[in-house]
Amino acid sequence: MEEVEEELHLTGTSKRSLPSWIKENIKMKECCFYVEGEREGICGCGYEKKNHTGEAIKPEAFMGGRWDKNRHVREVPTDAFGDITFGNRQKPAKYIRVSSETSPEILYELMTEHWKLKPPNLLISVTGGAKNFKMKAHLKKKFHRGLIKVAKTTGAWILTGGTHTGVMKHVGMAVRDYTHNSNSVEGQIVAIGMATWGVIHKRQDLINPEDNFPAHYNLEESGQDQLPCLDVNHSHFLLVDDGTHGRYGGEIDLRGRLEKLISEKPLENRDSRLKIPVVCVVLNGGPGTLETIYNSMMNSTPCVILKGSGRLADVIAELAGFPLSQVTLDLIHQVMKKFFGEDYESSFKEINGWANKIKYIIEKEQLRTVFSIDEDLDVAILKSFLKASQSSDSVDKQNREKQLELALAWNRVDIAESEIFKDESQWKSSDLHQTMFSALVDHKAEFVHLLLENGVSISQFLKDQDTLCELYSNMPDCLFKRKLTKPGDQLTLNRVSAEVRHLLGNFTHPLYSAETRTPRNDTCVTMTCKGHHQKSLEEFSLLNPNRDLFLWSVLQNKGELADIAWEECNDCIAAALAASKILKKLAMEGGDHWEEAESMRELATHYEKQAIGVFNECHSRDEQRAQELLTRVSTSWGGVTCLRLAWEADDKSFIAHSGVQALLTQIWCGELAVDNPHWKILLCMLFFPLIYTGFLAFRQDEAMRKEAEQNEKKQQGNYTVHDDTDGKPKPHNCASSQESLNHPLHPLNCWMRLKGLFTCPQVKFYGNIASYFGFLWLFAVVLMMDFQKYPSWRELLLYVWLISLVCEEVRQLFHNAGEFDIQRKAKMYIKDLWNILDVISILLFITGLACRLQNSETVFYVGKVILCIDFISFCLRLMAIFTISRTLGPKIIIVRRMMMDLFFFMFLLSIWVVAYGVATQGILIDNEERFKWIVRGAFYDPYLIIFGNLPDSIDNTQFSMDSCTVDATDPLKAKCPVLNEDNTPVFPEWLTIIMLCVYLLFANILLLNLLIAIFNYTFTEVQDNTDIIWKLQRNELIREYYSRPALPPPFILLSHLYILVKRVCLQNSPDKNSEFRQKLTPEKEKNLLSWESSMKENYLALQRQNRNQSVEHRIQDTAEKVGIISELLEQDHEYGSDGMAKRLAQLEEQVSQSNQALRWIMDTLKSQGYKSKQDTPLMSYELKGRVSDLKESDEQEPEEKTHHFNAC
Repeated sequence: MEEVEEELHLTGTSKRSLPSWIKENIKMKECCFYVEGEREGICGCGYEKKNHTGEAIKPEAFMGGRWDKNRHVREVPTDAFGDITFGNRQKPAKYIRVSSETSPEILYELMTEHWKLKPPNLLISVTGGAKNFKMKAHLKKKFHRGLIKVAKTTGAWILTGGTHTGVMKHVGMAVRDYTHNSNSVEGQIVAIGMATWGVIHKRQDLINPEDNFPAHYNLEESGQDQLPCLDVNHSHFLLVDDGTHGRYGGEIDLRGRLEKLISEKPLENRDSRLKIPVVCVVLNGGPGTLETIYNSMMNSTPCVILKGSGRLADVIAELAGFPLSQVTLDLIHQVMKKFFGEDYESSFKEINGWANKIKYIIEKEQLRTVFSIDEDLDVAILKSFLKASQSSDSVDKQNREKQLELALAWNRVDIAESEIFKDESQWKSSDLHQTMFSALVDHKAEFVHLLLENGVSISQFLKDQDTLCELYSNMPDCLFKRKLTKPGDQLTLNRVSAEVRHLLGNFTHPLYSAETRTPRNDTCVTMTCKGHHQKSLEEFSLLNPNRDLFLWSVLQNKGELADIAWEECNDCIAAALAASKILKKLAMEGGDHWEEAESMRELATHYEKQAIGVFNECHSRDEQRAQELLTRVSTSWGGVTCLRLAWEADDKSFIAHSGVQALLTQIWCGELAVDNPHWKILLCMLFFPLIYTGFLAFRQDEAMRKEAEQNEKKQQGNYTVHDDTDGKPKPHNCASSQESLNHPLHPLNCWMRLKGLFTCPQVKFYGNIASYFGFLWLFAVVLMMDFQKYPSWRELLLYVWLISLVCEEVRQLFHNAGEFDIQRKAKMYIKDLWNILDVISILLFITGLACRLQNSETVFYVGKVILCIDFISFCLRLMAIFTISRTLGPKIIIVRRMMMDLFFFMFLLSIWVVAYGVATQGILIDNEERFKWIVRGAFYDPYLIIFGNLPDSIDNTQFSMDSCTVDATDPLKAKCPVLNEDNTPVFPEWLTIIMLCVYLLFANILLLNLLIAIFNYTFTEVQDNTDIIWKLQRNELIREYYSRPALPPPFILLSHLYILVKRVCLQNSPDKNSEFRQKLTPEKEKNLLSWESSMKENYLALQRQNRNQSVEHRIQDTAEKVGIISELLEQDHEYGSDGMAKRLAQLEEQVSQSNQALRWIMDTLKSQGYKSKQDTPLMSYELKGRVSDLKESDEQEPEEKTHHFNAC
């Protein structure tokens, strides 16, 4: 609460401080000396006499002096500032009246600090015709779209004159079109209008000395004949006051100084010397525009000229098409007469001076860019800077880097690709490292991709730890950054490694160990790594740059950057699964950051799909290699396998993949062949000598058979085999065949076959099932038939059996993979609900056994009761065997989830049960003191009502004195309700019946149907994912029985004894799970990862192909093509109509000339006496004259007929 009040206090303080800051720093101008000018009652400043203060009106002796703005104008605190609203416009604009002598530093501080404008990456100064002029529709559309695009993509400020006339009006229309089409407030275009205060129409509405209300300004275009209005589509206004009225150009000097100041400011968040670029965009224009262009080029500001916008812009555009040697003053005069027409001499009084300035503009080719209708305006604007930075002779390294920095600041990959990276040989990887760092920190994924395509090597970029430390130090605010940076802690890679290991799991090794990850120097500052040990390059080659960049991107939840880095990873499947695990763990620990956590879950799902896609491609090409990828120890990700990562990340879809399940099936069958029927395995378990007869197939036997077939084909001359997946031939001497030649297979001996049978996880499972059924049978016999005072041999055997179960649970507790302490192993053990049930069952058995061994008969019986309850617990544990079944396995999950639903539902139901039970008990019974009858009346009876057991005590018609006791003396009967003198209950029968009806309505109908709906939802949810859930359960079961000893309980004690002797006495290391985890040789691992990378490229190519063929992409592509065709048609229609009019005019002129020539020929022939046999043909004008005469005569004849008709 205190923080909220403090925030409100600070907000209020800032609001009150802005007007005071403006009063202290911003001034306006007013006339302080009234001097009557040429017109009566009008001062030399242009204002009327009544608009002056009393102090300004001097005695008559001073009235005849000449008015001078330098001496007769003074500065006073401004009286017009704040917000301005324009009718229906939703977001108000900011405005302020400033003196023409105001420092541009104060204006820049006002805009950035108080108006909260983000410093621009580009300043676009738009200048040109101040009067309304007609622009062709296609050019206008190009201008609007290009201006908004460059402002939006680069974060630019647009600076104009701010009035609703001429070029400023077109800029406002462009901003308006963008605002209407975009609903985002954050993406507002910053359009700043700098106008002269003395020429603004209705400026009195803006005067607001105290800033206590927004000014309302209505646009009146009809009133713009004398003074212009403000444009309603600009976002900010700087109204420059020079103390005069009706005189234009008062803002020109301050605007130039402001532009110069902004051009000297560094780009935001950049340490380089790169300044904010400024560009001048010219439309139409006259002498004032020419002066602006000339001054801009004198200050080395590039200018973009819009060809086709009229007048001066077209003059410069046409002259730019001539060779420089042909641009003479005479040519300039001719072109200016062509585009200015009759206004040429009146507009340009100093003709030679203006012509020389135009020639200077034409000579500055590197600062001049002519925009034609065939290209995009935004591209032309951005190219103008790159053009201006180039030398006429060569492009040096510094200029190229500056160009690249500008393109990065604007986030225009297209400009960088088309204009900067023309020649790849110009760039080295080291030249682009700083740009790469900036692109990564700014999260510009497209630029990162472009830099990688143009020679940036990630291994060189992250060759030492200092760069990686800087990347983590510049990480934006995110969940991982908040976990990583704690008060007083210094950011080191060891700290990062500890947090990453926590996210991945403590079963992994640290990614950055202290021994090999010490920084080489202490160049990192503040929150970076600092060290004092010098390390060699060989030690630092242990860093995996591609993995480090991918991990850095994933930890801050930047999907686009992570995708680019993932494509560069060699160990891509393990990287994707590790990202899924990290993101899910971060989302779980997200706390109140729900949106960020949900985004992380979506990204985790994306990388699970990426892992599935690459693995599917690998599995379709080579199943054996794909399985090696699953069990290969990944040194890049802490010595963990892909299979373990998927299991820890709970990536159900990946585990459910057919390739993963094929590996699990192979592990499940052990040394036995996969296609052995179950009945053969069970029969061999009962009579094992059958395995020596070939009755049961072994995997090595099948491998030897296949090898013999291949050798036979080889001897027959068939040196190629066909891949089953794509049907293409591949060399016979592949890696697997070469390996089989290096390690020839041998037949299994008798001992290996016997060992292979009983160490098979499937056989272990069957043996343990039979053993568990035997345990339950023995337990039931003891409880029902042989539970004596002194234990019998059956009971003693039961105890031994239980000891074997206890020893097995202890072995499972310490068998968990990883070098963890006992606390960590206990947490991993308890994660499995079946282990929790095992612990509960064992503890209950021990408790019952302790009570059973007591001499007291009461305690002895209590022990038996506890053991009977424990039998129920052991029977429930039997459900675990159904997880191997595809049909019954998911049903176990359904039952488990329904039990959780029922547990929470009971809280809701207990409210109604307790409410009804306590109320009914209080109404019926008076002061019941027996506890069991209180519990029965308040809880038990209301609970039975739900199942249809309606009570008789609430109805007087069914009351009987025999069913209760009056004084509660009979412990077997309930206490009677309060009775009348005639022994009838006095409670209100109508109330108890109504309470019962309401209780039945809510408990039986509402709540029970709610429970049914909850169960139905749970069942549907699990049933829809039956296959995935079953495969996940199957994975857990296979992992459990793979590590279990071969002998079932109680014979498993022998295996436990063997393990104890081996570990404690002989100090042997535990057996590694070779089927789940295998360490490959460096050469084999390199070949395997290279093959995985090629499969990844195939998968990415297939993804791109599917994306291009998708319906969405086709619709978008069609829409773009239709847009292009529409623009071309509009352009052809616009230019075609003009061209057609010109051609028709020329044709009419030629026909007229031909007609005159023919008349001359006829007159000549007549004068020489030549006559024609036919009459002279009528010309078009003669024919028109005769036709008109006939029409007049026709109009007169009906009048006469009408007159005669009426006369009759």
